[in-house]
Amino acid sequence: MQLIEVTTPQLARDFLMVQVQLYKKDPNYIRPLDKDIDNVFDPKKNRLLRNSEAIRWLLQDDKGKYIGRIAAFINKKTANTYEQPTGGMGFFDCINNQEAANMLFDACRDWLQARGMEAMDGPINFGDRDKWWGMQADGFYPPTYGMNYNFPYYQQLIENYGFQVFFKQYVYFREVEEKLEEGIYRKAKQILANPDYSFRHMDKKDLKKYAEDFRTVYNKAWTKHEGVKGMSEAQAMGAMNQMKPILDERIVWFGYYKDEPVSFMILLPELNQLFKYVNGKLDLWGKVKFAFHRWRGACKAMFGVVFGVSPEHQRKGVETALVVAASRVVQNNPKIPYQVMEMNWIGDFNPKMMNVAVQCGGRIYKTYHTYRYLFDRTKEFKRMRIIQ
Repeated sequence: MQLIEVTTPQLARDFLMVQVQLYKKDPNYIRPLDKDIDNVFDPKKNRLLRNSEAIRWLLQDDKGKYIGRIAAFINKKTANTYEQPTGGMGFFDCINNQEAANMLFDACRDWLQARGMEAMDGPINFGDRDKWWGMQADGFYPPTYGMNYNFPYYQQLIENYGFQVFFKQYVYFREVEEKLEEGIYRKAKQILANPDYSFRHMDKKDLKKYAEDFRTVYNKAWTKHEGVKGMSEAQAMGAMNQMKPILDERIVWFGYYKDEPVSFMILLPELNQLFKYVNGKLDLWGKVKFAFHRWRGACKAMFGVVFGVSPEHQRKGVETALVVAASRVVQNNPKIPYQVMEMNWIGDFNPKMMNVAVQCGGRIYKTYHTYRYLFDRTKEFKRMRIIQ
């Protein structure tokens, strides 16, 4: 077997096709958009590459066939926010062969260690946690947009190497028309009756305002998470502009206290229900197919991307009030096409949000693992800290 560093456009193409070839007979597999993967490693698209590093490898067998791939990266914004300098491993795909997997993991370990890292997390993304984060361990249904999908045997390959679960990630599911529990309404009642609080869905005409409202709450609610850095004004606007073409205003909600943003709930149409028809290509013909299937109503699901409440307004019922306010618009509405909802993963380090998901009728649908591997094998392993 031979490791080959990705250094040319053709090898970058081969990097994409390794996964396609591995999963071509799996009916649940949905090919990611080529551009979404390529952009992670493009300095013009991924700003992290201006100050950070990334590398990709292919693994070739003795007959010249590609049997695996992997990437390693150092995000300098987060690498030193942990107990030890920690890099990342991601975009791992491999045949069911431990020796092959070990070669790929060894390449990441050696590359990261040579650059001062003392551990690696994976499989993760070289960027935000909303995409390509974690190895799927349970619930092998068709993947939602931006989520990893893998064979069940990946868990054995990863854990046999010595990776340990840093945290588990749960994706919750519910039917849109399923009635909320009475306790949700009782908990939300006081907040909804308080004139200082207001809840509304976004208006695309005020995209800049909502981008800033999102940033305000995100920086208060999420930067306390280990490994999460604050979001700049440009980053927030960039995220909104990226979502704009597919935003459905009716399922993106914000909460305010005395007109100051204190909560948000961002849901999007579940794009993989449309992207499964384009085979990874969003070229002109791919866009035509995407538009056609969207027009015919092929997208029947929505996906909860992120949910946040400013710390000073937590434990007051703001979370449930936001959900109830949104339900009054979304449920029993013939103009709303969505039948089911998946909630973006919630880490087991965040029991408060797990409880909110359950209260809102969610049930665990898929489970992912984010692993950590300490290079010093004598060092004590510690799981992600629980958010109190």
